[in-house]
Amino acid sequence: MKKIDGSPKSLKQLLLNTKYTIHYYQREYMWGRKQIEELVDDLTSEFLNNYTPGDSREKVMDYGAYFMGSVVLAGRENAIIDGQQRLTSLTLLLLFLRSKMNEIGQNYSTVDGMIYSEAFGKRSFNINVDEREAVLNAIYNNVDYKYDGKNESVKNIMNRYSDINEIFPIEIIENSLMNFIDWIIEKIFFIEIVATEEQDAHKVFVSMNDRGLSLTPTEMLKGYLLSEIVNDENREKYNDLWKEQVVLLKEIDKSEDETFIKHWLRARYAETIRETKANAIPMDFDNIGSGFHKWVRENRNLMKLHTSEDFEKLIDEFIFYSKLYVRIKNYESNLDKDFKHIFYNAQLGFTFQMQLLFAPINLSDTEEIVNKKLDLVSKYIDMYIYSRVINYRSCDYNTVKNRVFRITNEIRGLSVEELSNKLIDYVNTSEQKMDRFTYWEVNGFTKKYIKHLLARITGFIEESIDMTNNYCSYIDIYSRNPYEVEHITCDHFEWFQDIYTSEQEFDSFRNNIGDLVLLPKSINASLNDEKYTYKVNKYCSNEGNILAATLGNITYQNNPRFIRFMNDNNLPFESYESFGKQEIIKRRELYKKIVDIIWNIDNLKI
Repeated sequence: MKKIDGSPKSLKQLLLNTKYTIHYYQREYMWGRKQIEELVDDLTSEFLNNYTPGDSREKVMDYGAYFMGSVVLAGRENAIIDGQQRLTSLTLLLLFLRSKMNEIGQNYSTVDGMIYSEAFGKRSFNINVDEREAVLNAIYNNVDYKYDGKNESVKNIMNRYSDINEIFPIEIIENSLMNFIDWIIEKIFFIEIVATEEQDAHKVFVSMNDRGLSLTPTEMLKGYLLSEIVNDENREKYNDLWKEQVVLLKEIDKSEDETFIKHWLRARYAETIRETKANAIPMDFDNIGSGFHKWVRENRNLMKLHTSEDFEKLIDEFIFYSKLYVRIKNYESNLDKDFKHIFYNAQLGFTFQMQLLFAPINLSDTEEIVNKKLDLVSKYIDMYIYSRVINYRSCDYNTVKNRVFRITNEIRGLSVEELSNKLIDYVNTSEQKMDRFTYWEVNGFTKKYIKHLLARITGFIEESIDMTNNYCSYIDIYSRNPYEVEHITCDHFEWFQDIYTSEQEFDSFRNNIGDLVLLPKSINASLNDEKYTYKVNKYCSNEGNILAATLGNITYQNNPRFIRFMNDNNLPFESYESFGKQEIIKRRELYKKIVDIIWNIDNLKI
């Protein structure tokens, strides 16, 4: 092995005006939402632990550093042998932060230089992979990117950038954006290991990852629990049972066992969480996330682990909840009519669903009771998400973490009746109501939620008139012809000056929920500059859907199931020959009545 150099490097020192390659045999970017959430949460929590409101940017110099591990590089090509997942993810975070700076009129050339560099008049990204160039350019320029379904890295880059937009704490954006950016680029450190020859770099990588075969947190927890079981035969039995469940969890994802254990322990045992202020001390919730095996050992009294039988019972609990976890993960991925709200919540990326679903369920619960609790909690989560976003309140990880934790503690172990009463009480006492729905408008924050809500309304009508519920098709962004939010009113203020007093009023009404439906992208694009009288015929064609079709008169002819549905629910559907301000008002009131049926508090009663 030739010379190997290792040295500490800040993120700025690693990325600024430096090009990296990724060889074809290891170039896929594979991080999922879970990994990006953990990265953003770790970084933002560490920053807020140092930050005091009012700190100048110069004060960041005194903040603590954050170690991100090692990066292994090889050869003159600067090939990344180990570290591309983290460096790619941090590049996406820098792109996000750059977009937020642009929104407030800030420019930071250092950030630009960490994302891309120029040579001979050509700009290219510092992590230089040809297949990613187009999607990164789209993100950089804040334009839509049409995914062709061929490259997994491109798909994951799109999704992880979208995740960052959803989960990044709004309080940092509003109060300390530039301080955070300074901290990210100056205070995140790696150990850069550089080998002259690529073969040597691979040897370093293998040596770091294989030798010693370090135990995972799951294995260390298992070892601790088994060591406290006195009976040899029982210990062997529980070891086999534990391993069987871990195999099933790892079939979902290679680190799913650790993710499950964090949800389980937080849902069933954690009693405290770090306060949302500078220099706050990590508590149960946080310590479970950073080292659950250690937390269990240190909190055996809290968990009532005193005898050998207690440890056996805890492994029984591990098995019970891990089986339930696998079952819920299936509901999150596949629409099951009996557990459809679990699927809906997962599609919106609500991180804490599993924790809340686990909280009221007891080891002694029958399958019937478990199912009732899953149904109640998933319906409440559904109402919680929409009541917040309709009021323009974020549901990202850091924003709702502490509130969700309090709910977790309060519903822990409740009976079905107690759970129902508690969830109803939450809805009745919440400051966020659905009342502002009629003023809901599409914008960068609400667009995703409005699309899902329109899909829910449309699917609800379809189910009610014995049609197939096409919700999954409406939200599928990877189909060849995905559905998009369609403005019924064309973006031509000059056509409507006799109706609207100003362009600002026109934009407000045009972006209102009452002016929106879902249409396939191909139709949506073809209707951009068409007037309503032309559009409505397309809405009523086979290419549209039932919600859009209710704008036209033909839907009300020879359609007894729809008419019965409309009358039974007292819904003021009507067709329109023209579409302006008054029609938008009528339409949004119609949508509100449907929303009140779908998200009705009576759904939480037993």
